Amino acid sequence: MPTSKPIGLRQWIWRAFVRSALIPLVLVETALIAIYLLTNNAIRDAQVEHLRETALNDLQAAVSLESRLISEQLSQVSSLTQLYRNLTAQALQGVAPGQVPELALSDEGVRYSPSDDGGAAVFYSNATAPERHDLQKIARLRQLEPLMKEIEARNPLVASLYFNSWDSFNHIYPWFFTLDQYPADMDIPKYNFYYLADAKHNLSRGVVWTDVYLDPAGHGWMMSATAPVYRGDFLEGVVGIDITVSGILEQIGQVQVPWGGYAMLVSDDLSIMALPEPGEADFGLAELTEHSYLDAIRREVFKPEDFQLDRRPETAELAAAISGASSGVQQVMLGSRPQLVAWTTVAQTGWHLLAVVDEAAVFRQTNALASRYQQIGYLLIAGLVLFYIGFFALMWLRARQLSGALLTPIAGISRMLGEIGVGRWQPQPAESQIRELDEMCRHTQDIGSRLAYSESERWEAQRRLELVLESATESLWEYDMPNHRLRIRGGMGTRFGLPSGQLSDSEFRRRIHPDDLPQALAQIERVSRGLQQRYEAEYRFADTQGHYHWLLSRGRVLEHDPDTGVAKILAGTHVDIDALKRVEEELRAATLQAQAASEAKGRLLSGISHELRTPLNAILGFAQLMRMDCDDESQSEAAEYLDEILLASRHLNQLLGEILEWSSLQNEPAQLELQAVDVCKLMRECAELVSLEVQQRGLHLQLQLPDEPLQVLAEPRRLRQVLLNLLSNAMKYNVPDGHISLRTETSPGHVRLLVEDTGLGIEPAQQAQVFEPFQRLGRENSMIQGTGIGLSLCLEFARLMNGQLGLHSEPGVGSRFWIELPRLAPAALQ
Repeated sequence: MPTSKPIGLRQWIWRAFVRSALIPLVLVETALIAIYLLTNNAIRDAQVEHLRETALNDLQAAVSLESRLISEQLSQVSSLTQLYRNLTAQALQGVAPGQVPELALSDEGVRYSPSDDGGAAVFYSNATAPERHDLQKIARLRQLEPLMKEIEARNPLVASLYFNSWDSFNHIYPWFFTLDQYPADMDIPKYNFYYLADAKHNLSRGVVWTDVYLDPAGHGWMMSATAPVYRGDFLEGVVGIDITVSGILEQIGQVQVPWGGYAMLVSDDLSIMALPEPGEADFGLAELTEHSYLDAIRREVFKPEDFQLDRRPETAELAAAISGASSGVQQVMLGSRPQLVAWTTVAQTGWHLLAVVDEAAVFRQTNALASRYQQIGYLLIAGLVLFYIGFFALMWLRARQLSGALLTPIAGISRMLGEIGVGRWQPQPAESQIRELDEMCRHTQDIGSRLAYSESERWEAQRRLELVLESATESLWEYDMPNHRLRIRGGMGTRFGLPSGQLSDSEFRRRIHPDDLPQALAQIERVSRGLQQRYEAEYRFADTQGHYHWLLSRGRVLEHDPDTGVAKILAGTHVDIDALKRVEEELRAATLQAQAASEAKGRLLSGISHELRTPLNAILGFAQLMRMDCDDESQSEAAEYLDEILLASRHLNQLLGEILEWSSLQNEPAQLELQAVDVCKLMRECAELVSLEVQQRGLHLQLQLPDEPLQVLAEPRRLRQVLLNLLSNAMKYNVPDGHISLRTETSPGHVRLLVEDTGLGIEPAQQAQVFEPFQRLGRENSMIQGTGIGLSLCLEFARLMNGQLGLHSEPGVGSRFWIELPRLAPAALQ
């Protein structure tokens, strides 16, 4: 439990005065002032809140008014779009004029208007073959160019008018050189102003506003009011009136936002559509960013993700509020300043008009009024503080006089305790005229007498403890690590002829056996680096005659450097473990005897297997002779019994053979004669040997061999035995109509021979047991015959040929076993 910092007597008396007299007086005065301040604050807060609500209502009203104005302007554009759509539909269905306008045809198959004759521009993409260009359609739409010119001239928001057809024909006013702006293969129905007007996106066939996009014609960021033109139920094309963002910015810039704010326009999907220059600084955006039109005309480019309010951390809450309400006001941090954002929804398009105002500007007058009220309260508090400063000074002088009368006897008692602390148990008593302090002096003398008695008892107990430790160990030791000094107490010094007192660590280490010294030094190093707190090492230590004795040294860190945490003092004991080491040696000898018994067991197993093979061969031979005499159909039952005897005999014969081979490898590993082996030839031989059994089992064998010669260093007979064993397992554990693959993989220094199957597979938890002898992974009672020794023999042969044996298996998919052997380079074969 933490305790407070001790204070002086003078401070304590002063605090007593404060708590008993001054604080109650201050509380009374404070309560009176608090009542006044609370009443004043309540009135002030009510007035400030009323002013704030009035300011916010004014801001919201300004935004609503401007929203209605913009909505009316956009409504006019929508009406003009409907008019233009209706007249376009009539023109397309009317009688074409006799004269077809003069157009140019580019080498790429694009038909276009080569010069400005005061009308619209024509662009017919090569997405439609030149011979299929509808020239009558061009002639009909020429009649609408006066209307297009009039609409563009009379409405400042309108940037351009256009008609785009299903066959990639573009009729747009004002004129510009379309061949430079549009790609020759422009597929118009793939652009947003087209597909937003189709039957899927516009069932009502009305006017649809697009998102803000980068105009392929080069007018910058814009949005379009589009409407479909149908011929019956066929979408003939789309008309549109473009409004540039620069035009919207001019309209937004004219919005009169109070308190020096600005307005901005946001789409229904919360993307910033129009942002004036002050907003660019607050949002860290550039409204008309530089963009390559060579890229833009080949794909639609919309506003970047930075323009999405819901994607920006500082405006995420504002975006959620706008989505949840058609109008409102919310505080947002923009440009490292608190801003008030009021919004309302434009009814015509579902867009949102936002007014952004610096909160400090809105509430400047309100905050000034609140500050004036606060100043009055501060003046009252200042007067109270000045009064109590004078009163506290008077009380502080009185406290100094009282504390002076108490400090002299208390200092005398402190002196007595200091003398007791350094071992002078009977100090000179201090004089005091205060009864309580005089009693403290007498108690201090009694404490000194008791400490003297306790110190003598502690010294005796310590001496006894050291005697017990010295009788249980060879010695006690302390190691001063920074100074490399070692202090040893106990019988070790006498027994090993070590100097009394302290000795250097180098003197001590010279007595340690050279083979054991690195391990002991490594332990010291780990302790010195702070990696461990305990030290333990076993080593042989030489006596004066040069005879070594086993010692167990154990210790722990007693003292650290407070700054670096590095160990300074390491202390512990030495214990004689010669007897234990003799027991270990005896155990080691017993282990060797057990190993010899195991080898004898192996030899016995080998002998028994040899003895069993002789009668087994006789049984197998007689069974084969009897089977040859049972060709008559009347003896079919006897033939079946003989087949079972032959099958069991062969299986048992194979088991005995593998046991003998495995036992011989365990007792004395074979010395294989390694030589160059042609891998391709050997694998073809193995494939031929198992081909008949593969067909009988209804399986498919695939042999994949490289064209170039490939040789490894191995023993041919053992390598063939390994491959046949792996192929046998692939056949036995495969599925009906399964596949077996025999192939190779090469690397600069090795060749890997692989046998793959599409069989049952092996569970991951069982794969570690595959190469253990007599281990069949739970298939001992299945119809699949086996001994569980084959893979362990293959593993031994692979090791004897300086190779590796491994597997990869997935249950239900199959298994892949491989043997990897050293590859012989062409130079080594010559």
